[in-house]
Amino acid sequence: MKNFFYLLLAILVSCSSPQNENREGKTGSVLLKNAKILRGDSTPVIENGNILIENGRIAEVGAGVTGQGAEEVDLSGKTVMPAIMCTHAHIGVVKDTTASGANYTRENIIRQLKKYASYGVLHVQALGTDRPLLFQNGLYDSLRNGSGEGARLISAGFGFNVPQANVNPSSTQGLVYRPSSASQVPAEMDSLAKLGINTVKIWVDDFNKTVPKMNEEVYHAIIDEAHKRNMKVAAHVYYLADARRLVADGIDFLAHSIRDSVVDDALLAMMKSKDVVYIPTLSLDKFAYAYGGETEWINDPFFKESLEPGVYEMISSEKYKNDTKNSPAYARNQNAFKIAMANAKKIFDYGIKVALGTDSGAFPIRTQGFAEHLEMQLLSEAGVPVSDVIAIATNNSAQALGLRDFGTIGAGKVADLLVLDADPMQDIKNTRKIFSVYKAGVKVK
Repeated sequence: MKNFFYLLLAILVSCSSPQNENREGKTGSVLLKNAKILRGDSTPVIENGNILIENGRIAEVGAGVTGQGAEEVDLSGKTVMPAIMCTHAHIGVVKDTTASGANYTRENIIRQLKKYASYGVLHVQALGTDRPLLFQNGLYDSLRNGSGEGARLISAGFGFNVPQANVNPSSTQGLVYRPSSASQVPAEMDSLAKLGINTVKIWVDDFNKTVPKMNEEVYHAIIDEAHKRNMKVAAHVYYLADARRLVADGIDFLAHSIRDSVVDDALLAMMKSKDVVYIPTLSLDKFAYAYGGETEWINDPFFKESLEPGVYEMISSEKYKNDTKNSPAYARNQNAFKIAMANAKKIFDYGIKVALGTDSGAFPIRTQGFAEHLEMQLLSEAGVPVSDVIAIATNNSAQALGLRDFGTIGAGKVADLLVLDADPMQDIKNTRKIFSVYKAGVKVK
């Protein structure tokens, strides 16, 4: 089976194309007028400004900007911010109330990318659960470069986990690499590099001692081999001790919160000196226990419309509520969330780069689109200033993904914009009051 898988990869990589940041080729001019503009960085808010879009990019932004012959759109009373980016998600594996590799179809991938776009999320990085289908017939190239509808997709390909007996190939992690020794890593890394992968994913956590923890010699080799190929590595992590070893070994992203202990100054200093990016995924930890009690968003249409069919009925049932509350993991998950919130604030305050990620799409309860807005709310509740929360969801995430043409509202940037009916600087939950979304200057349906 494994030999067949590698043979299939070899066939696929011969058809793959190099990354091109923007090949959308949008034409025409649009002038967005009279809006409050949050640029996504440290530059001042423009209270009553215009944005001129030409050929899918921002030509000029500011008060008094005009555009001869441009289509004019009056946004009086609206707020415009850059589109949201999610640096940790999964695509194509959820459908209805199930999570499975059997759900991974072209149609399901595109459907979910359209959902993200409708929620103002225009870049999604899928971390490690993609399948060979994505790299056939130019599909990944078109999705990465935004040629079709929906959010742009950045794939980490097939992640690295620990050897386990009798793994079902149709499970969500059924086709990930599972090296038993460091010597296997170079060939597996070559396969990913040929697919045009920029970031690889490793699972280091033991999931509360239910699976073996990845051997440090193996993940050190993964990090080393990835860096030799100019690729970065993102780690699924839970424990402070694992985070400390991973940072020392050169990890680029901690793709979840540290949740067993509050981080200490020694680790903070090491993360800062090594430019490690922290992706808290606070919404994941909130979802892990939220439906065991009263949930503020359970009947919010913005939430309900993001759900897969059948999920609302599942999570709102008394059985699900009781099963969650009576689970041995319930108290542990509540405590993990509190620690995650404290660590997000402490890491932000230290000046370490924080990017937005949610792990949405890994399971049906981690709902795509809504989770990204909830993540922003939770970052704010953790004590991160709203202006910085917006930067985390836009500019910081663009930098983490290596996308220089995205993430802020400025001349030359791709016109990925989220237009809101209310100002998120007054209430971060106003990001949910979506008036319209523009992808490369074209309004998303």
